[in-house]
Amino acid sequence: MTDDQPSLRSHVGGAESPSDRPEAYFSTRSETPHGSRDTASATGPSSATRPAWAPAAAPVLPTLLSQKQARQHSARHKSGKPHTVSLGIGVMGIVFIGAVIGLLTTPGSRAAAVKLPAPAPTKGAPAPVVPTCPLTGVPAPGGAVPARPALGIKIGNYPNDRPSSGLNNADIVFEEPVEGAITRLVAVFQCQNAALVGDLRSTRQPDSGILSQLSDPLFVHAGGIPPVIALMKDSPLIDENLYEGGNGSAIIQQSGRVAPYSTFVNTASLWAFDPTDVTPPAPIFPFSNALPAGSVPRSGVSVHVPFSGTSDVTWTWNPAGSNYLRSYAGIPDALLDGARTTATNVVIMTVQTSTGTWVENEQGGNEVLVTTAGTGPLVVMRNGVAITGTWTRTALTSPATFTAANGAPITLQPGNTWEELVPSGVTVTPTPG
Repeated sequence: MTDDQPSLRSHVGGAESPSDRPEAYFSTRSETPHGSRDTASATGPSSATRPAWAPAAAPVLPTLLSQKQARQHSARHKSGKPHTVSLGIGVMGIVFIGAVIGLLTTPGSRAAAVKLPAPAPTKGAPAPVVPTCPLTGVPAPGGAVPARPALGIKIGNYPNDRPSSGLNNADIVFEEPVEGAITRLVAVFQCQNAALVGDLRSTRQPDSGILSQLSDPLFVHAGGIPPVIALMKDSPLIDENLYEGGNGSAIIQQSGRVAPYSTFVNTASLWAFDPTDVTPPAPIFPFSNALPAGSVPRSGVSVHVPFSGTSDVTWTWNPAGSNYLRSYAGIPDALLDGARTTATNVVIMTVQTSTGTWVENEQGGNEVLVTTAGTGPLVVMRNGVAITGTWTRTALTSPATFTAANGAPITLQPGNTWEELVPSGVTVTPTPG
């Protein structure tokens, strides 16, 4: 008997003893009237030694009689009740053993004989929660949010500053008005790295209000006038001026560019300024794949934001990429690597601005002061839909809330976001399609 073949014992049930072993059904020995075993041969006891009063012994059946043979033997030897009982038991045993042997020799029957019942199906375990990037709502790279703060980088946006680099790797890009009716950018990174970001320019007054909502972020810039530098140091930012201390070692001078448009960096060297800070920022936008209640399909296939002649911005919905493409005065905005500048969401907040007393440049342009708390008109562009409403921000350390004109909260599509801080009086025009 091989290891994978069950013993006969398991099929007859009970302990294996001389009285219940299958072999007992066709034993070659019989009992004498006195209970002692004789030593007769396989043909049975001789008539010479059997008492005259004893019934004739039942013929001993050969091992593994067929049912037909058993019936023939039974017909020839009907005399004697003990013989009939013995023969019946023997036949039953033979049938049982034959069934077992047939089971074990039928192809595929061994597996059936030892097959265990299939376990009852169990309810599926809940899907594991996938961590998401706090500033974009998309799954974190490698399944874990990087242990580092938000990193804000000040980038120029005058025509000579373009083409820029690294903007599509940023989680959020803020566009702010500055002196001379131009704009500058603050690109915020957390979940993604960028090998080349720039060009870097000097800080401005709105930077403190823009970045204070990001849980004490790093802020890297290329200098600034003294009153603005003092403002940054007094704000809840980790201020890192490239022109202070050893920070200049992070500067990458981009070939083919001239100062002040040639200063570039990579994000890895900037996070190394404060390696002990391993706390990601709290989210500042609510995200949902579902459109807000009341959204009108294709109501926002483009939007025009005319900051000025040098920053005449249009965003156009790109169904193939499920994002918006940026242009200046109808000319596609291409980055240094040739890629178009894109955004999953465009958030346009109309803000109050004023002219300060700080002189910002050699031409005598004064600092533009931007009020980044309070309330104001809002347009949110996502999924080819324009949603109008109101933004409300109660403190610089808190993010704004977005409420649609119908009172519903406005959520953003998971992905990167451009937030446009547009001076009051600039007309923002969403276009349906």
